[in-house]
Amino acid sequence: MKVLVAVKHVVDYNIKPRVKQDGSDVDIAGVKMGINPFDEIAVEEAVRMKERGIVTEVVAVTIGKTNSQDTLRHALAMGADRVILVETEAELQPLGVAKLLKAVVEREQPRLIILGKQAIDDDLGQTGQMLAALINAGQGTFASVLEVKGDEIEVTREIDGGTDVVALKLPAVVTTDLRLNEPRFIKLPAMMMAKKKPIENIKAADLGIDIAPRLKQLKVADPEPRKPGIKVANVAELVEKLRLAEVL
Repeated sequence: MKVLVAVKHVVDYNIKPRVKQDGSDVDIAGVKMGINPFDEIAVEEAVRMKERGIVTEVVAVTIGKTNSQDTLRHALAMGADRVILVETEAELQPLGVAKLLKAVVEREQPRLIILGKQAIDDDLGQTGQMLAALINAGQGTFASVLEVKGDEIEVTREIDGGTDVVALKLPAVVTTDLRLNEPRFIKLPAMMMAKKKPIENIKAADLGIDIAPRLKQLKVADPEPRKPGIKVANVAELVEKLRLAEVL
């Protein structure tokens, strides 16, 4: 069974984002970038499936600029067999990404597509669901446990009230949650080997897909500074404070 894993090149999670002076976007000039943590979990799960003999090939794909190759190298170092860069300089939104992924799915014909539940740069959490709709496949979002059973995959999902289990016929789309696994530590030799492996390049423009943004970003600003907390002596004082703050 072939698995396709979508990975996104984002600002490293240890870096505090800064806003451009004109408020038009987040300034990523000179900022350390890396694989989206939820996508790293997706790669880890696919590689573990291969190690258990469930999967025969793991293909990682990313969409973006040339520097996104670094994230693909990361996937290779984790154990992906092949990687694909769908190269574009265009502004990308979830629908455009889902359309480009659909083209890759039609070409690669994977039985399972795994994505992170969201990217840490925009936190939109829409691409997996849109891709499932576009390819008319079942979807299991916020997965914390995956189990392939014949022609189906059983997905345990994280929901507000606990967990939910759904069974999907393959091919299917799954998005990963934090509890699914803990990605492996990549050793230097693996990273060095990954740098020698080829990256397949596809020009997004050659696919003839409309990826024009549907949404307009008006302004980006830092969040309001959090007000300092206070200590109260007892419950009665706490209730009074909450009433004064019109919380109760």
